[in-house]
Amino acid sequence: MDFPLFHLDFFGNRLLIATIAIVHVLVNHALAVGFLPLVVLLEYLGFRKRRTEPALAAAWDDVVRRMMRVGFIVTTTVGAMTGVGIWLSASLVNPASLGSLIRVFYGAWFTEWIIFILEVVFIMIYFLTWRTAGESETAKVRHIRFGTALAVFSWLTMAIIVGILAFMMDTGSWTADKTFISGFVNPLYLPQLLFRTPLAMMMGGAFALLLLAFFARRTPAVRRPLVSFAALWLLVWTPMGAVGAAYYYSFIPDAMVGNLPTAVGTMAFMDWHSSLLTVMLVAVLLSVIIALWGYLAPRRLPGVVMVLPIIVLMVFLGSFERIREFIRKPYVVGDYMYANGLRVADYPLYRRDGLLAHATYVDTPAVTADNTVAAGRNVFMLACSRCHTVQGINSVITKFRDQSSDGRTLDPVAMKSYIPKMHNVWFYMPPFPGTEAELDALVEFIIHADRHPGESLPGAQDGGVAVAHEEVARADENRRGEGGTP
Repeated sequence: MDFPLFHLDFFGNRLLIATIAIVHVLVNHALAVGFLPLVVLLEYLGFRKRRTEPALAAAWDDVVRRMMRVGFIVTTTVGAMTGVGIWLSASLVNPASLGSLIRVFYGAWFTEWIIFILEVVFIMIYFLTWRTAGESETAKVRHIRFGTALAVFSWLTMAIIVGILAFMMDTGSWTADKTFISGFVNPLYLPQLLFRTPLAMMMGGAFALLLLAFFARRTPAVRRPLVSFAALWLLVWTPMGAVGAAYYYSFIPDAMVGNLPTAVGTMAFMDWHSSLLTVMLVAVLLSVIIALWGYLAPRRLPGVVMVLPIIVLMVFLGSFERIREFIRKPYVVGDYMYANGLRVADYPLYRRDGLLAHATYVDTPAVTADNTVAAGRNVFMLACSRCHTVQGINSVITKFRDQSSDGRTLDPVAMKSYIPKMHNVWFYMPPFPGTEAELDALVEFIIHADRHPGESLPGAQDGGVAVAHEEVARADENRRGEGGTP
C-alpha cells in the first residue's frame, strides 16, 4: 500500500486493463504469432514458382505483400500501443502486483524486451524491403530468412510472457523456494503454451482468409491456391489446438475450475455456463467447416463466409482471456497476493493493526467517530476498488442491493455480517483484511454512497493525494511506544 490509488468509478479498473489487454492479445496471437509464419511460408511457396510460372509468382507475391502490409500496420500501431498500454494501466491499477512480478521475473522481462526490440527491427526490414527483395533470387532468399527470424522472435515473446501469466495462476513450488526457475517453469506454463501456440496459428490462418477475401478477389488464378493453403493451415492446427486445450484444462487446479460457471456466464448467467460453452464450441466447429470448404472448393467459397472464422476465433480468444483472468481469483498472483493487491502473508498484520495504519497515502490513519465515512472510503479504495466501483460498472452498491429483500434497501447489519464471510460464499472474493472498526466504517461509507448517488469516488488522478502528516506521525509514535514497528 505504498502507492496513491488510481480509480475509475464508472468504467472500473479491471475493465480498463481487460479492454487493453484483450485487444493486445488478439493482435499478438492472430497477427504476430499466427499470421507472420504463414506469410513467410506463402512468400516461400510463391518464390518456388518464380522459374516455372513467373507471371503467377509475381501476382502471388504481390497479394502476399499486401496482406503483410495490413499485418505490419496493425502490429506496429494497435499492437505496440496496447502493449505499452498494458504496462501503463497495470502500473496504475495494481502497482503492487506488477512490482512483485518485475522483482521475480526481472530477467525474463529484460530478455523479452530485447527480443521485442529485435522483433520490431525484423518486421521493419521484412516489410519495407519487400519490393527490392524481388530484384534477385539472392535478395529474396535473404528476405525470407529475415521473415523466418521475425516469426521465431514473435513466438519467443509470447513464450516468455506465457510463463509469467501461468505463474499468476499457479505459482507451484515458488511460494516455498522463491527461485526464478521454479516460478517460470510452473505447473501451468507448458500446458498453456501448448494451447496458445496452435490457437494463435489457427487465428493466423483465419486472418489470412479474411484478407484474401479482399485482396485476391480479382486474381482468381492466385485466389484458389492461396485460399486453399490458408484453409489447410487452419485445419492442420485445429486438432493440435483441441489437444492443447484438453491438456491445459487437465492442469487447472480444482478451485479455479469451480469458478468457471461465473467466469463463463457472469453472475447473471452462471447457470447457463454449459450452454454458453456449447455455443462457443459449435462456433469454432463452424469455422473448421468453413476452412474445410475453403480447402476442398476454394472457388466456391464466398468472400463474406471467409470473414466468419476470424470473428469466431477472436470472440473465443477474448472469452478465454476473460475466463483465465477470472478463475484465478481471489488471487492476482496465486497463493501470494490477493486481487486487491494485498499480500496473503500480510493479512494477519492488517487484521491486528488495521489497513489504514499501514497505508501511506490516506488522510485517515485510524477510524474515529469524526471520520467514519472518510475512513470507510479509504478502506474501500484499499480493499475493494481494484475490482469494484461505487456507482459504476460492477458497483458494490448494486451487489448489495441484489442481496436485499426488496432489491433496493441496504441493510447495514446484514452487510456487516456478510462481508467477513463473503469469501466463503463466493470463492473468487478475497477475505476482508481490516479490523472491526474498519468494517463498520466501510459499511457506513457504502450506505452513505447509496444515499448520495451523485457522488462518485475519485481516484488519486482526480482527487489528488492527501496525507494527514501529523496524524500519521502521531500514530507512528504510538506504535513505537508500544514496541511496534512503524
